[in-house]
Order: sequence, then C-alpha cells, then structure tokens
Amino acid sequence: MRRRIATGVAAVLLGLVALGFAAMGDHAQRRFSALVAQWPYAPLLLTPLVFAAVAWATRRWAIEASGSGIPQVIAASRAPEREATGPLVSLRTALVKLVMTVAVLGAGGSVGREGPTVQVSAAIMAAFHRLLRVPVTAGVMIAGGAAGVAAAFNTPLAGVAFAIEELAAAYEQRVAVMVMAAVMISGLVSLGIAGDYIYFGAMRQTLDVGSTLLITPIAGIVGGLGGGLFARTMLRWQAAEHPRIARIKARPVLLAGGCGLVVAAVGVLTGSTWGTGYEATRSLVEGQGDALWFGPAKFLATLATSMSGTPGGIFAPSLAVGAGVGNLLTPLFPHDPAGAVVVLAMCAYFVGVVRAPLTAVIIISETTASRGLILPLFAAALIADRVSALVCRERLYHGLARPFMNRGGG
Repeated sequence: MRRRIATGVAAVLLGLVALGFAAMGDHAQRRFSALVAQWPYAPLLLTPLVFAAVAWATRRWAIEASGSGIPQVIAASRAPEREATGPLVSLRTALVKLVMTVAVLGAGGSVGREGPTVQVSAAIMAAFHRLLRVPVTAGVMIAGGAAGVAAAFNTPLAGVAFAIEELAAAYEQRVAVMVMAAVMISGLVSLGIAGDYIYFGAMRQTLDVGSTLLITPIAGIVGGLGGGLFARTMLRWQAAEHPRIARIKARPVLLAGGCGLVVAAVGVLTGSTWGTGYEATRSLVEGQGDALWFGPAKFLATLATSMSGTPGGIFAPSLAVGAGVGNLLTPLFPHDPAGAVVVLAMCAYFVGVVRAPLTAVIIISETTASRGLILPLFAAALIADRVSALVCRERLYHGLARPFMNRGGG
C-alpha cells in the first residue's frame, strides 16, 4: 500500500512540476526572443556569459545536474540502493537542474526540457518512496523517468516505450505495472491541465506506396547518418584523452563560455536556432518550410550546447534538427507532401541519435498526429537504427552514463 501511495502521489506531483517547468522554459525563451528583437547582437555577450556562469554554478552546487539527465537516471537504476540517497537523483540535484536549464534556455541555448524532466521526475519518485520508507528499486527510477517523458511530451505511450528501450536493463512484470501506473497518472495530470494538445502541430498527410518505397529508405539513411554522427561526436568528446582536449576540458567554465559564443554566433547569423527549436519544427511539420540551412545550423548549435556541459536535454533539439534534415530532402520530392517527408526524416534522425526506434515512432506519431504514416515511420526508424549503429556502435545515453557509474554517482 505504501508503494502504491508513493507512486501515485509522486506521479501527480511530477506531472505538475513538468508543466511548471515547461511554462518557465517557454517564458524564458519568450524573454530571450524579445531581447534579441530589440538588441540583435546582445547574445554575443549574454550567451557566453550565462553558459560560463551556469557551468560554474552547476559544478559548485550539483555537478550531477550537468548534461541531459537521462544518463544519470540510467546510472542510478543500475545501483538503486546506493543511489537512493546519492546525488544523481537527489532533490537538490533536481532543483539545480530545473533552475540551470531554464537559465540556459533564457540565454538561447539549444537544449530541451525532456531529459532534465526525466532526471527531476526520477528524483521526485525516489524522494516519495524514501519518505514513506519504501525500498527504492530500479523500478522506482524507471517509473519516475518514464512518467517524466510522458508528462514532458504529453505522450503516455512514449513514456512506456522509453522505459523499455532506454531505462530498463531487465523489464520485469512488477516494473511494468509501476511504470504504467506512474505514466498514466502523470499523463492524466498533464492532459487535465494543459489539454489534449499536439506538441509539434498536426500533419495528417500520407504518402502513396511508390513514394513511401522511395522516400523512406532515403530518410532513414540520411537521418541515421546524421544522428549517428552527433552521437559519435559526443561520445568521442567525452572519452577524448588528447592532451590539448584534456587541457580544454580541465577549464569547464571557459569551455562553456566558448561553446556559448559558438551558439550565439550561429543564432545571430541564422536567427532561428535558439532554444528548443519548437516553433521552427512545428512550421516544418505543417509544411510551411524554412531556410535549407536550418538543419545544419541547429545541429551545430545543439552540438556546441551539449559539449558545454551545461544542464539541458537533446530530445527537442534533435527533433528540430531532424525536421531540418527533412527540409533538406523536400526539394528532391516536389510532388509529395513536404510535411510527410519532414516527419520521416525527423523520426530517422532522432533514432540515429538515441537508438530507440519504438520510442521515436510513438513520440513522432503522438506529437504530430501522423498516424497515417505509422508503417513508413517504423521502416525509417529501423533503417536509421541500423545505419546509426554502423557510425556509432555505442548508444549515446548509455555511453554518457558510464562516467556516473564509474565514479559511483559522485
């Protein structure tokens, strides 16, 4: 009974926190957009300074809050008894994660809220289990993280799929029940307050058989290559031992400032790579188009932000880059719906980055209402998964989780 109460109450609270986090992040991005509209070159000073300040504050108060948040939950689920009272999923880390991610969004950083929401949700779930003196197991961490995905995207099915593909090493029946209960409750909280909105807009167009057979493998290959390149670059950067790179990484505040300057320069030059990329993605999904350089520019901004070590996720930015990749492909298929091409490439690139095909298909179909493309989406996802594995053999989140496991969470 105590376990059920802890799971239920925590799921309600994390759903509310996810909505509040989304509101704060959106407000921060609006304030930044207003600033850029008045002073277009202000980010060249503001963004590096905020990146450096956030890197310093994160290292001072909760270094475990750096980066996405999903690797931390993966590491915590491998040693739940130890991490139940450790820093990876502590409420202190969760608070730092929330505040610093909003700060990065307020400076134009190319980050998403979804990864941080996963870590924050796992922290809340673990805290309530500790409060009611219920053992904190791997299932508790997994349930919290999965509920975080469901609440962040308003996509309950994606939360379950994400738990299976990314968070759970062994998916047992008891864990399954806890995950589905937490996802259902947090999803209902999100649905009840925010409504049944479609995250990236509606794209209900379909492709005929001939177009499907032509576009799907191209989108899968191109998306898989691009996503695999991102994952490979991130993992090689993390593991790099070259003396020159080691010296750069030994000065994390200066590194963050330099990465912030890259993000600012790309944003000032393009005007559209700031933040999550939500608006640009929605425009592309709905077939309104964008500049062809949006995808490559967003790729660079997201890579620089991720390499800075500041808190923030890569879910939404990766979906935005994928939409930009699809935008690059649309001129090759002028007689087919642009939105359908964008959605297929969006799915393929996202799979290329995170190597979670089922999660990607469900997230894309639920956030774009593109259920008419479900079979092409699955095909593109499977092709992209295979292509990405050839480019980067290790899965991104699991590779990023290794340092947290090796140092025992501290």
